[in-house]
Amino acid sequence: MVENERLRQEMRCCEAELQELRAKPGAPCPGCEHRQESAQLRDKLSQLQLEVAENKGMLSELNLEVQQKTDRLAEVELRLKDCLAEKAQEEERLSRRLRDSHETIASLRAQSPPVKYIIKTVEVESSKTKQALSESQARNQHLQEQVAMQRQVLKEMEQQLQSSHQLTAQLRAQIAMYESELERAHGQMLEEMQSLEEDKNRAIEEAFARAQVEMKAVHENLAGVRTNLLTLQPALRTLTNDYNGLKRQVRGFPLLLQEALKSVKAEIGQAIEEVNSNNQELLRKYRRELQLRKKCHNELVRLKGNIRVIARVRPLTKEDGEGPEATNAVTFDPDDDSIIHLLHKGKPVSFELDKVFSPRASQQDVFQEVQALITSCIDGFNVCIFAYGQTGAGKTYTMEGSPENPGINQRALQLLFSEVQEKASDWEYTITVSVAEIYNEVLRDLLGKEPQEKLEIRLCPNGSGQLYVPGLTEFQVQSLDDINKVFEFGHTNRTTEFTNLNEHSSRSHALLIVTVRGMDCSTGLRTTGKLNLVDLAGSERVGKSGAEGSRLREAQHINKSLSALGDVIAALRSRQGHVPFRNSKLTYLLQDSLSGDSKTLMVVQVSPVEKNTSETLYSLKFAERVRSVELGPVSRRAELVSWSSQEHLEWEPACQTPQTSARAHSAPGSGTSSRPGSIRRKLQPSA
Repeated sequence: MVENERLRQEMRCCEAELQELRAKPGAPCPGCEHRQESAQLRDKLSQLQLEVAENKGMLSELNLEVQQKTDRLAEVELRLKDCLAEKAQEEERLSRRLRDSHETIASLRAQSPPVKYIIKTVEVESSKTKQALSESQARNQHLQEQVAMQRQVLKEMEQQLQSSHQLTAQLRAQIAMYESELERAHGQMLEEMQSLEEDKNRAIEEAFARAQVEMKAVHENLAGVRTNLLTLQPALRTLTNDYNGLKRQVRGFPLLLQEALKSVKAEIGQAIEEVNSNNQELLRKYRRELQLRKKCHNELVRLKGNIRVIARVRPLTKEDGEGPEATNAVTFDPDDDSIIHLLHKGKPVSFELDKVFSPRASQQDVFQEVQALITSCIDGFNVCIFAYGQTGAGKTYTMEGSPENPGINQRALQLLFSEVQEKASDWEYTITVSVAEIYNEVLRDLLGKEPQEKLEIRLCPNGSGQLYVPGLTEFQVQSLDDINKVFEFGHTNRTTEFTNLNEHSSRSHALLIVTVRGMDCSTGLRTTGKLNLVDLAGSERVGKSGAEGSRLREAQHINKSLSALGDVIAALRSRQGHVPFRNSKLTYLLQDSLSGDSKTLMVVQVSPVEKNTSETLYSLKFAERVRSVELGPVSRRAELVSWSSQEHLEWEPACQTPQTSARAHSAPGSGTSSRPGSIRRKLQPSA
């Protein structure tokens, strides 16, 4: 330990000298190889110090172990001394008892003859003496047993003493071995400390020599740097002058920059204002030209007799569900309300129609687009408006609406009533209404006494080529209450059922036929206009709608009639000589509206959800085909009546039913009707 302390003091002295060398000016450069060698030597020195520390730790552990074993040996020796003292005491006690026993035996032997005699005598004479003798014999036996026991204990103590001697010998041998190991470790430590001291001295000498060399190199480098500084002073003066000049320029730069920014901002603002004004002017011209183009297009369509087509997109509802299949797949052009875009299978498809209504459009917005056609019915033109689209797309809502928000049907009659009232001073008008449906290719009268009775479509016998339905009930309406009663009764008789696609799916094609007959009181001119409002049943896929049984048969008839309508549109579009109107009751009944003597408008209803994009694509393609059909110019149905016959004029229907027909289409002047009594009390037939 003294040697270790001396080595530590020398090492501290060497470290102090090394710190002084490092503190001197001209320290070695960072990349010098001598510095690397010095670092290596320091690492080696730290490793040696670690080894010394480890040896010290081992030595302390050995000292601790020797101390523990010495303590154990002292404890064993104390225990051995205690055992020996106890053994000596026991031996002394046993020997004392043994001497007492020998003395008792000797005394008893010395007194044996009289005892024998006495015993014999006692045996003859006294039982008490016999009992005392037996007690003495028992006590003697007990003393002999105790002597044997004490001998056994003595033997065991001798064995323990022998084992204690053996353990003491083993411990002394271990102590000797530990002392030898300690001496060997101490010798090894002394040798290692001596070698470490030699290595330390050698490393210090080498480091000192390298430090001197490095100091010399540093002095040389310092002389070179001073020379370079003397040469760089003129360049530094030049740079200082340049820096001062730049600094003066930088001080004035913010003012110059602000002035430049102000001028640039003014120019940019002026340019933006000019561009905005130009854009506003161009946008105004574009919108004006777009309106003129649409006006010219509508006029051209009217002159050609094209079928006008408008599209209406219903809003998203809870029935559409959630998830990716319920996302919106329809978008609109913000600048052109006749363009609709559909995203089908990841590809955008665009369609151009006459008008496109977004889901935000109201019933009034849609009606404003069609009210001009409805008004022309009063002037003697035939008008047909029919709604087309898949099941659940909103056709019935557009045509019929709800009690608080009515659709085209009720708004059309309200418009006709208002127009008739405005012209009441010069014209006399009569408005009659019929409601029919085509269910499973069977034409039925929804206002008749027997709604299930089949009706047929006939040609007028007067040779005009027009069609009529014998037996179809016709009622005159004069107020909104009459209209509501007719609609309520017709809606009650119409066939609707529940499907997977629509909770109240229309299973038939509904037709509202409004006939307006007018007469000019001053000229005697008579006009007859007919307004057909058709709510077509929705096209549907059987797999999606889940139709079975009678629902499946209904779906087949609906799809067949709509397919026939597509064939008629294709034939009209390609200007074929034969148009297959008779392939379906629907197309046969709409022959007048699709053959060129009517103003026809189609409302295509589409669903915006992703899962219905296939049906939406088909509906929009069909709408484009319908839009390209030219029906030719429309003629007005009017005739002039002579003044002499005006007072006795009787109104006749456009086509008079033969007298032999049992169920005739009621004429306005006949005063007869086939309505049931309950309805007749509510509505007065045309008189």
